[in-house]
Amino acid sequence: MSDLALKQTFSLMPQNIDEALRFAEHLSQADIVPKDYHRKPGNVLVAIQWGMELGLQPMQAMQNIAVINGRPSLWGDAVIALVRSSPLCEYIYESDDGETATCRVKRHGEEEQFRTFSMVDAKLAGLAGKQGPWSQYPKRMRQMRARAFALRDVFPDVLRGMPVAEELMDTPTEREVGPARQAEAPKELPPYPDSKLDDSREQWTGMIAAGKTNPEHLITTISSKYTLSDAQKDKIRALAPIEGEATDASA
Repeated sequence: MSDLALKQTFSLMPQNIDEALRFAEHLSQADIVPKDYHRKPGNVLVAIQWGMELGLQPMQAMQNIAVINGRPSLWGDAVIALVRSSPLCEYIYESDDGETATCRVKRHGEEEQFRTFSMVDAKLAGLAGKQGPWSQYPKRMRQMRARAFALRDVFPDVLRGMPVAEELMDTPTEREVGPARQAEAPKELPPYPDSKLDDSREQWTGMIAAGKTNPEHLITTISSKYTLSDAQKDKIRALAPIEGEATDASA
C-alpha cells in the first residue's frame, strides 16, 4: 500500500474509551481549539461522543458543537449541513422578505413543511433590538430561528435532539436542574378580632350609608390581612340597609 493511500485512510477517531480519554487530554492542551474546550478534556470528550452519534469527525465536532449555558449545541450552519447530507432530506429552501424569514423543507416520502420567524416574533420574544447579533444582523438571526424550527421539527432523528446554538444564546440563564421546588404554603392569616368589628361597626354603617364603601369591599379589604369567620362576614353584610328602608329614608 502506498504512503498516499495510508494518508487518505488516516483518522483521529478514537477506537475505545482509553484512546478517547488520552485524545481528549491532548486536544484540550492545544491553543487552536475553541475556548470551550481549552484545558477542558471533559468537554472535548463530550463533543467527540456527540460527534460520533451525529457522524462528525472529532475536529469537526469541536468546531461545530458549542457549549451554551452548560449545554452542548450545534451551530446553525452545521445543522443544515448534517440535514442536507442525510438521505432523508429532499430539499431545503430559505428566503427572507426583509421582515419574515422562511425555511421550507421536505423529507422523502412526506409533504413539504415550512417554518417562519418574523420581526413581530422577535419583538414578542424580547429579541428585536437586543444588543449583539439581533441589533447587528437581524436578517441572519431571523434565518437561524426559522431554520432551527424547521429542521428540528422535521429531522429530529438526524439531529439526535441536539439544540441549536443560536437559540440557546438567546436564553438568559440555564434552567435549574434538580428536584422540583415545592411551592411555599401560603401564610395563614390571623383571625379578625370580634372587638375590632364591634368598634368599627358604627363607622362602617355611616360609610355604607354615604355610599363610600359597601360590605363586600370591606370584607375583601379585611381578608387581605385577617381571616374572617362566616359569622363575621354575615355581620358585615348586615350593615347594608334593606332596599325598602333606604328608599323610605331618602323620601
